[in-house]
Amino acid sequence: MEKGRILVVEDDPDISNLLRIFFDSQGFKVTVAPNGREALQVCRRDLPNVIILDIQLPDIDGYEVCSRLRANLRTSHIPILFVTQRDERHDKIQGLELGADDYITKPFDIDEVKLRVQNAIKRAQWENLTNPTTGLPSGKLIEEQLRQLMIRDSWAILFVGILHIESFYEAYGFVAGDDVFRFATMVLNDGIEQKGTANDFVGHVSADDFIIVTDQAHAPGMLEYITQRFKNEVGTFYSFRDRERGYILLKDKSGGERQAPLMALAVGVVTSEMAQFADIREITESAAAERRKVAQALAAQP
Repeated sequence: MEKGRILVVEDDPDISNLLRIFFDSQGFKVTVAPNGREALQVCRRDLPNVIILDIQLPDIDGYEVCSRLRANLRTSHIPILFVTQRDERHDKIQGLELGADDYITKPFDIDEVKLRVQNAIKRAQWENLTNPTTGLPSGKLIEEQLRQLMIRDSWAILFVGILHIESFYEAYGFVAGDDVFRFATMVLNDGIEQKGTANDFVGHVSADDFIIVTDQAHAPGMLEYITQRFKNEVGTFYSFRDRERGYILLKDKSGGERQAPLMALAVGVVTSEMAQFADIREITESAAAERRKVAQALAAQP
């Protein structure tokens, strides 16, 4: 079972290969970016649980990469471990001021790096900041974003749920289900990238629930993009037979078979113009009600 996703940002192939091979053997999924710009692109596509970031890079330095990640709502929560060849106070202070979580000084002990990575991931999860499967903000970070809506104009919330994933779990198992969650994360992030702005926010609420906070003007295009993209590509998680017939067969309690629909997204949209909301609970209740309407409409389709 995957322990977490690590992004190594390092232009020295010897060091990046050492880290990749070691953490692969420990059950982590490791992605290597040889420069800062590629690292930023990777974070937009597939959020890591932690970033090991070298300060000296061939294009933009690690400080600039850290600054851009912290300025983007989608990546501001990711733990960052700076790697430097110098153990100088000035370097550490500058990194910490930018929001780095820890420091690793070359030459490093690989077991020490492992402990620092594990602690960074556990700390983020323990503080209820990130979902362990998707790496998306959760808990406190979502509540923070919702509270900001009370003093913001022209906002929109997309409350996203994956329909019929329980049946998918039953047929294909939890490992395949986690792959679906990561796919949904990619779709939502791409939706923001294509139809929104860097100020938009996506979070993993719980189980199969996600939330996007954007402005009202971008909500329609984003809604169309994520629902259509999910519908077009979710079939790849099913067997050819299930995909062709458009449903899966599951055993019922009597030993017979029952049909279960393929997964789809149900998205409830709430905007600042729909009502005068007194608190964030009213907002989330309205979003849940809108999503139920969408789910009922989808269930009624032949």
